[in-house]
Formats: sequence, structure tokens, C-alpha cells
Amino acid sequence: VCHHSLATIFLFEIGFPMAQVNLKLSFLEFSVGKFTYFELNRPFPVEAALHQISSNVTFLIFQIHSQYQNTTVSFTKTLLPNASETGNDGGLVFTLRPEQTVCTWYLGTEDTKPVKNVAIPLPYSEGDPIPGGCNLEFDLDIDPNIYLDYNFFETTIKFAPANLGYARDEEPPSCDVGTGQDFRWRLQYDVYQYFLPENDLTEAALLWHLQRMAQVPQVKASAVKVITLTGNEKTTVSFSSLPGQGVIYNVIVWDPALNTSAAYIPVHTYACSFESAEGNCASLGRLSTKVFSTLFALLGLFICFFGHRFWKTELFFIGFIFLGFFFYILITRLTSLKYDVRLVLTAVAGSAGGVLLVAAWWRFGTLLLCMLCVGLVLGFFIASGAFFTPLGNLKVFHDDGVFWVTFSCIALLIPVVFMGCLRILNILTCGVVGSYSVVLAVDSYMYTSLSYITLNVLRRALNTDFRRAYLSVPFQTNDFIILTVWGMLAVSGITLQIRRERGQPPFPPHPYKLWKQERERRVTNILDPSYHTPPLRERLYGRLTQIKELFRKGQPAGERTPLLL
Repeated sequence: VCHHSLATIFLFEIGFPMAQVNLKLSFLEFSVGKFTYFELNRPFPVEAALHQISSNVTFLIFQIHSQYQNTTVSFTKTLLPNASETGNDGGLVFTLRPEQTVCTWYLGTEDTKPVKNVAIPLPYSEGDPIPGGCNLEFDLDIDPNIYLDYNFFETTIKFAPANLGYARDEEPPSCDVGTGQDFRWRLQYDVYQYFLPENDLTEAALLWHLQRMAQVPQVKASAVKVITLTGNEKTTVSFSSLPGQGVIYNVIVWDPALNTSAAYIPVHTYACSFESAEGNCASLGRLSTKVFSTLFALLGLFICFFGHRFWKTELFFIGFIFLGFFFYILITRLTSLKYDVRLVLTAVAGSAGGVLLVAAWWRFGTLLLCMLCVGLVLGFFIASGAFFTPLGNLKVFHDDGVFWVTFSCIALLIPVVFMGCLRILNILTCGVVGSYSVVLAVDSYMYTSLSYITLNVLRRALNTDFRRAYLSVPFQTNDFIILTVWGMLAVSGITLQIRRERGQPPFPPHPYKLWKQERERRVTNILDPSYHTPPLRERLYGRLTQIKELFRKGQPAGERTPLLL
């Protein structure tokens, strides 16, 4: 380890070839195709160089990465908008002149804290396409960077179109002269996605995994290809945001005529901020969400094992979900209330929905109406699960009309299919939906991809732009464990209720009819002690009279009239 006032270099073996860095004053030296770890401090800049560049190398891409602090890489010592790039994932393209064997550039940061980085210069030959070679949107003349923007709903990446490769002593091909196969329009862009380990926000993990997304062979071996864009399509892709989950994106441009490829500079996000007080990556779960989801999970766990036996409690649970879901969508789209206020109002509205469904059953005894609500909740869950699979990424479902019609048909199909066996439908809903509430509760304390089975549908209902997002989530060790627990709870709850209800009436009798029969029996049966009980109105009036007597002043004893003289 060497120390200097401007840069501190850290070198260690991590399974990839590392560059040997000579530190002389504020000077860094890199090696082609080798990763280097180092730390940057203010002031700016630090000069960097690459020597002994091979003659068959036509252009170089230098890239530098940090976790969340910005660094700057520049062609010149004086920063110019069209000659520098600033961010936590940035880089430059160096097009080489004939006989050129040395490249120099400048690195630095304006952050007050030291910034740990990993960087690498990658060589490409004349047959390889040039990432960002036909840039018309961003500041750099040739821009190999991927620009990322995120919000709660979606993460969007943009990049400049590439150009065909050319030799050192040639002029670059024109970008917009022709549209045939001899021009850049023949190029194709493969967009790759790579997930970091769940619940791991460490800097070391990110910098290590970024090395798997820098070079073409490693990207293809490690990441998942999400989509392929042609040269005529817009170079913008959206993904569903996963707050707290690290994701790395990269694009490989492929020339089908020469079968050559080149990689853009990878970009990463956690869909949250490491520095802001609200929505910080280290403390994503709000207290209100934890309280709400924990109470909901306790009720769901009870419903999972005892829902069919305690029929009115289950109806309250179903009514809560039914009205609460639509009410939350309504107030979120129509108002700008804070999240905690919306959550409290949703809890109140959901409770009102549960009470209304219980009251409807008690007064009217409409079993079919109640079971329709139960079946629709299960149908909603099954439809959400269907679109959680790769089926949801089909382009046809990026259209809202097609999506919601298909979704509604699947949701309505479930109560229709189980119309002849309502008790089985009810028990299945209790077991599956009740146990899933535990998954949602776990998600408020630690990340799990299974929560997005339903959250993706909620996001689509809340945000119109979410329809264009590709829905992909990691499925790692935590998710396998939670999936196993969820499955065990659901199977146990369903089995227990089926065995317990064997030989019992399918559903309880109409409560209002029972109440009327009981009241008539008491009126006509004079031997029933309740027959001699006064009506409720008289009993309440008697109680009020007794309470008034407690506060009435006592009257003096004896003569109350004045004596006559």
C-alpha cells in the first residue's frame, strides 16, 4: 500500500488480473484489460496514463466505478462538458491515431470524503463496433456511457447508438447517410441485467461484481439478457424498480455482418439513496408499513388455519382486502397525501369494507355474493402470479387494455370454476392468501422478491408509465427459504381446515334468520326466563334513570312548608 496526499492506491488479488500501479506524485498508470482498485481524494485532478498500446488496437474504453460518490474522468486537465464524464459509473472512448502507443487522461472527485474506485481500460480492434459512436443526444462526441434514472416505480436506462468500427488511419463511417446493411443500422443491442446478492449493500460486493459486467464474454456468462433492440428502435429500456436491491445493467452491441461485439460501460443502481434522510437504502422499511403489515400478517395467519370455521372473521379479512386495495389506488392517484396518511386512511377504509361485508352476510345471508368476493380475491392473486412469470414481459401486455382485460378474465375465471364447490374455494383462499400476508410482512423488514407478485400489479394501477417496464426480480437463497415457509403454511392451513370441516355443514346458517327465530321463540315461550326480560328500550331507560338518581341532590327530612304564625 502506498500513501499520497492526492490518491491512495489499494491493490489486492480478487480472482481477476490486477494492474501494477506506479504512484509518482499525482500520477496513476494502468495496464490494458486489468482491473485496478484505488482511492481518490480532493483536490482534482490526478493524471492517469496507459503505455505500450498494441498496434492492432483501434480504440480504448476506459471506465471507472464507485458505489454512490461521483468521480470525474476527463480528456483534459480543464473540465469541458464535451470532454469529461462525471458520475459513479463513467468512462471515455479513446480513438487512437496511427502509431499512437500512449494515452493520458485525468481523474478526480469533488466529494469531501475519500472515494473508492475500480477502473479498467479495455482494448478493441477495427472490426468491433464503437459504443456511443453515433451520439446525438449527450455531451460527449463518442459516448459509451449508459444513463440511468429511477423512481419508486421504474428504472430507465438510455444510451447513444453505436457506430461501425474502422481502422486508425480511416475516417469514421457516417451515421445518418444511409439506412442499409452497410451502415450502423445493422447493429443490434443486447440489454443485460445482473442482480447483486440480496440485502448486501456493501461497497466491496458491488465493486467485485461490477467486474463481471465490464467485458463481453463475462457479461454473457454472468448476466441475463432481457431484450434485444435493433438499430431502428429507440435506445431506451425501462425496468421495474427494486428499492434496496442492487442491480447492474449493461448493453452489448453486436455487428452481425462481422460477428464482432463491444460492451458499453456498465451502470448500477439500488433504486434508493445512500445519503438522503428519507428513503435511505439502509432503512427502507417505514415504521407505519411494519406496523400495518405485521398486524395484517397476524390476521392472515389466523385466517390461514381457522378462516372457514370463523366465517365472519374471514369475511372481514376479504372485505378489508377488497375495499382497501381500490381505496389506496384512488387516493394515491387523486391526492398528494403523504404515504403514512394514505396508509392510515386505507386501514380505515379497509376496516369499513370488512364490516360492510360482514353486515351484508348477517342481514341478507347472500352466500353467492360473499363467495364471489372470496373467489375474486383468490383470482386476483392467481392472475398476479401469472403475470409475475415471463408471461408478463411479452410485448402484447405492454398495452394497458390487453393487460387489464386478460387480468380480469383470469380473476373472474376462478370463482366460475369453483362455483360447484364453494367450501373448497373458501378454504383455498384462506390458505393461500392468508399465508401470503406473512410474505408481505417479511418484506417490510428485509427484501424478498416474492412481495412483487402483488406489488407489481399495484404499481401498474398507480402509474401509467409502468406498463413499459420489464418485470424481472432476483430469486436467491432468501427467496427460496421464504417460498418454502409460505408453501408449508398454505398446505398446512388448507389440510387442517379440510380435515376439520369433514362432516360439517358447508357454511353456517343465515344469522338474521336465526336471530328472528330466537326472538319469536322467546316471545311465545312464557317458561323461558328471557320472556320476562323487559324490552331493550325499557332497560336502557331504566339504566339512565338510575344514573340520574346518583347525581340528584338529597332532600332534607321533616316539614317542607313554612310555619304559620
